[in-house]
This record gives sequence, C-alpha cells and structure tokens, in this order.
Amino acid sequence: MPETTPPRKNSVVLATRNKGKIAELSALLVGFGVQVLGLESFPDIGEIEETGATFAENAALKARTVAQATGLVALADDSGLAVDALSGAPGVYSARYSGENATDAANNAKLLKTLQDVPEAGRGCRFHSVVAAVAPNGAEILAQGRWEGRVLTSPRGAGGFGYDPLFLDPGLGRTAAELTPAEKNARSHRGQALRALLQDWPAFWAKAQA
Repeated sequence: MPETTPPRKNSVVLATRNKGKIAELSALLVGFGVQVLGLESFPDIGEIEETGATFAENAALKARTVAQATGLVALADDSGLAVDALSGAPGVYSARYSGENATDAANNAKLLKTLQDVPEAGRGCRFHSVVAAVAPNGAEILAQGRWEGRVLTSPRGAGGFGYDPLFLDPGLGRTAAELTPAEKNARSHRGQALRALLQDWPAFWAKAQA
C-alpha cells in the first residue's frame, strides 16, 4: 500500500483496475466525503474471476471479495452491452467478447463483423450496469441502470472506453465516445445505477460503520 494514500475509515475501494470506470465512478462520488481507491492500491488482490451468470451476481461477487480482503467498504460495477440481434450478447461476457485477453479494439472489431449483415432496424442495443456496495460487516446494497441505443456500422469518437465508439445515443445523435465525461455520466447506465445507489448511501454507510 503506497504510503501517500493510507486507507482511512471513510475509504471506499472501487473493485476494478479499469481506469475509465474508476474515473467515472470517482466523479459521481464527489461530495460524499470518502477517499476513493482502486485495486491498484492493493496489489496483493489478484484477478477476481467473474463466475456469475448475471451482472448482479458478478457485481456482488467482486464487491464481497474486495471488502473482505481490504476490510473497507467496496464498490463494484458489472456492466456490458446487450444487442438485440445477438439475443442479448455479449452481455456478461462484454469485456472478454473476443477472448480472455481481449482489448477494446478487438471486441469492437468482432462486434462489427458479427453484425455486418444486420440492417439498421435490427441494431438496437442497451448498456446494462449493476453497482454493488458491500461492507466488511455484511451490509450490502445493489442498484442498476440501463442506457438504450443502437450499434453503428463504424466507430465514432475518441472518448470513453469499451464499446462507446459504436454505441449511438439516438436522443443526442452522438456516440458515447463523443460525449464529454459529464454528458456521459448524466445519461449512462453506470451513472444511473450509481445515482440510484447513492440515494440509499447514507443508510447503507450507517450500517457499514456499525
């Protein structure tokens, strides 16, 4: 643990090494007076295998694992893209859609190839997110969000991460990768889920400190 960022009683660990997720979740937690840490601050915690069949199961699994390993409140998100033409795939396998060591570029390329013959009318999709907060004493809360969109035939935008360059928000006419961080947080599945979770945060925090 770096000496410059010692954990405090009001620390929250985001159960991810994804810098994009850490930045988004940290921005949404501003104002709650907590010190936000990522898994890079806990190098002894290895990769957490996502064995759940749903986003909720994976989010809870990751948060419980990190809370017990660190002795701190852990916040975990599990999210992914569900495409209508693929019966909801890639779903919980979104991050590893093109293989175990998948990159964003490889995942996007596979999605484009898989959908190459699918017409506009069949390219509906949505991002799902479930956020879990778990305390070492067993207190837990879950919240979820959903962002409706369409899969483009080629990427647009340089921001965001994951499938953002292919995800068109029909209401804005822009992809998730073309939005500013503030614009994305205001509409995204993860933003919706975390805002729902934060509505119950004071009661959860009180239980977590008991």
